Amino acid sequence: MNATAPSTPPPAPVNVNANVNVNARRDRTRLWSALAAALFIPAALAAGVLALSSPGASRCVTYGEQCTSGLPGSLFLWSASLGAVAFAAALAAPAGRLRRAALAAQLLAECTGLLVILSYA
Repeated sequence: MNATAPSTPPPAPVNVNANVNVNARRDRTRLWSALAAALFIPAALAAGVLALSSPGASRCVTYGEQCTSGLPGSLFLWSASLGAVAFAAALAAPAGRLRRAALAAQLLAECTGLLVILSYA
């Protein structure tokens, strides 16, 4: 029976995250893309409420005067579709320029869709 302590210290714990790429940990493009996609529907609803509160829209609803033909659906559908494709590309692409470009295209398409809603009242 040996009552003395061992002379060598125990091995240090191995850091599992030491080999992870630093840029991959800091790349939050997927997070921003998902956040922009999640906030698009509430933003479109808010833009619709703002568009309906304009004098032209309220006159159309109240008196039936100065009514326009409606929202240009094709432009809105193109921008929403492009935003959805860019969202999928931002989620699927590897970290780098392609993912950042997809995020930029998504934000541009979503802003275009919101401007279509706001400008057509």
